[in-house]
Amino acid sequence: MKKMIYISIACISLGFGALGAVLPLLPAFPFLLISAWAFARSSEKLDKWFKSTKLYKNNLENYVQGKGMTKACKIRVMCTISFLMAIGFIMMGSKGIIIGCVVLFVIWILHMLYFIFGVKTIKTE
Repeated sequence: MKKMIYISIACISLGFGALGAVLPLLPAFPFLLISAWAFARSSEKLDKWFKSTKLYKNNLENYVQGKGMTKACKIRVMCTISFLMAIGFIMMGSKGIIIGCVVLFVIWILHMLYFIFGVKTIKTE
């Protein structure tokens, strides 16, 4: 039962990750990370298959190996995060939820600092 739950999570997340690789507003990176995590817990065969896909190799392999991310990938992730958080910020601001706006702003700053300084930038191969 547990294995089937992990496989379901992995497949759903993989679908969103594949869409995110094509659609500019949907981030592929977090969904593919969830897929990698769930496939690793579901079965060794599925984990090996996922790690052999072009989607994994192009988006996650260098990050998972600790090498970092390409500049284009970092910019894409930061823009997506900024866009989605801006929507939440605007919606909370229009309702007068100041504490929510402050918390969201702090989280946004921390995300930006992490991707700028915490994740290594690698050159495109």
